[in-house]
Amino acid sequence: MQLVLHAGAHFTEEDRLLRCLLRNTEAFSARGVTVPGPGKYRTLLKETVAALQDAPPAPDARDVLFDLILEEENADRVILSHMFLFGAPRACVRNGMIYESGPERVAQLAALFEHDEFELFLALRNPATLLPALFSRAPQEDMDSFLRGVSPFGIKWSDTLSAIRTAAPSVKITAWCFEDMPMIWSEVIREMAGLEHGEEIVGEFDLLNDIMSKTGMQRFEDYLTAHPNMTEMQKRRVISAFLDKFAIEDAIEEEVNAPGWSAGDIDTMTDIYEEDMFAVARIPGVTFIAP
Repeated sequence: MQLVLHAGAHFTEEDRLLRCLLRNTEAFSARGVTVPGPGKYRTLLKETVAALQDAPPAPDARDVLFDLILEEENADRVILSHMFLFGAPRACVRNGMIYESGPERVAQLAALFEHDEFELFLALRNPATLLPALFSRAPQEDMDSFLRGVSPFGIKWSDTLSAIRTAAPSVKITAWCFEDMPMIWSEVIREMAGLEHGEEIVGEFDLLNDIMSKTGMQRFEDYLTAHPNMTEMQKRRVISAFLDKFAIEDAIEEEVNAPGWSAGDIDTMTDIYEEDMFAVARIPGVTFIAP
């Protein structure tokens, strides 16, 4: 079995991504790819992860879990999506690391699915905007308390992914930047489903449709119709050009609520994040999707 786990990050269009996958259920099923409804497995998966922290998996645990999730459906590849396996928003940053519990939990799941091809998919987001979003769900009154005195400038995704690779070297990781999703949305879906480049999917422009004006979207669709043989790279350039002109400002701009941070701090963190993505792309066993 090929098992795909989409496990984050929080606040990266995770629900919209799952909805798009579910819209393709019938077409994917014909290819042996199953996208179970989240109600079938989220509580079960969370309970399984909790149990694995106390004891190694029972010999039949993997088969029982799949039987409950698939309900006798045959599949070669199963896609699961669960944002809370590595912690709730208020508790997923510890000791200067995003998803500090991730390495241990991925290693435990890798042991459970040791005879399967287990892949982890993660959307990464600029800590300059992610940390304030997480802070908004936390009980602490200031950012310094939320981060427990750790400097936000030292919080890097490469640390998280490197630790996961060290703890579970057999698990393949596919990662991408949340900020790039309008350009790479369809590729992320295809990679999760194990499809070839350029294969049609339902909802290829779901995200774009919500952040671009109706006029811009209509012109974009007309352009695609007039240029049916564009490569994926060409299509991304076109998307970028149309977003420059027709993006809905309120849909793409976000107010950062980070008490004590200056505009300069946010700019510095953004520079660090962009540099860190080069480090992420060089981690062995990590596939990095970029525009």
